[in-house]
Amino acid sequence: MDFETVADALYAGEPAGFVTARNAAAREAKAAGDAALAERIRALRKPTLAASVVNRLARAGSTALAELAELGPALRDAHAKLAGAELRALTQRRHELIRQVMRAEVPRLSEPVAREVEATLEAVAADPETAGLALAGRLTSMVTQSGGEQWLTFAAAPANIKTKRKPEKEAKKPPKEPAKTGPKPAKKVTSLEPARRRREQEKAERERREAAERAKREREERDRLRRVAQTLARERDQARRELVRAERVAEQASTRAEELRTRLADAETRAAQAGDDLDAARAAFDGAEEAARKAKEAAEN
Repeated sequence: MDFETVADALYAGEPAGFVTARNAAAREAKAAGDAALAERIRALRKPTLAASVVNRLARAGSTALAELAELGPALRDAHAKLAGAELRALTQRRHELIRQVMRAEVPRLSEPVAREVEATLEAVAADPETAGLALAGRLTSMVTQSGGEQWLTFAAAPANIKTKRKPEKEAKKPPKEPAKTGPKPAKKVTSLEPARRRREQEKAERERREAAERAKREREERDRLRRVAQTLARERDQARRELVRAERVAEQASTRAEELRTRLADAETRAAQAGDDLDAARAAFDGAEEAARKAKEAAEN
């Protein structure tokens, strides 16, 4: 028995039977005289349902999972170089791979577990350590991205939106009047020109203010949605941490129950043996007493 073989067998099985199989392997290693191996085996953590799904993909030789792990270095490099086009292409490919896996797995999973599987697949592309555990089929719980890798969860930010001003209408030119002979028209004919220009300027200024106001509202809405997304992400991460803690408590309780069952079985065995010893002692005592009585009678006769 060696640690790698035992670990592979445990993580290849179903989570429901993990604790029982792990404790049995640990007892076997201890009975064989290898206390250190028994301790390492007992320290193995039970995988969650989401982790077991990813482990199963790795053991089935999923090409999508392998490609997700390979995308990680390229994504980090494109992000470091601010290569927008390359980053968008790689991000799109990551989404396609995750959708490919989820289309095959989701029909068999509940909605919460499906969300955890999707988050773990995103982390496979974000974190080299997670990718290594996933490819080895040794994940134990849902994995999320660290704060510095959250950029991988979202699509590339859109380019800054420039507010387009409506083109000003070309000023209508007054119709040309046929040349007239005689005295020039009075100045009051052209006195409307400044008022027209003022109206056009006021209209252009109004349109500019409206465009600026629309752009401001759009920025405020984007900021609000970003804050909401951050709040929901924090709540999601908190829920995931609480789930992991609950799973650990449940695993510890299961381990404790298994130990108590073992101790109870040992105690029952010892009690049964003590009962047998007591019966034997009573029989021996009765036999000795009978022999003493017969010896006394013989002496009196």
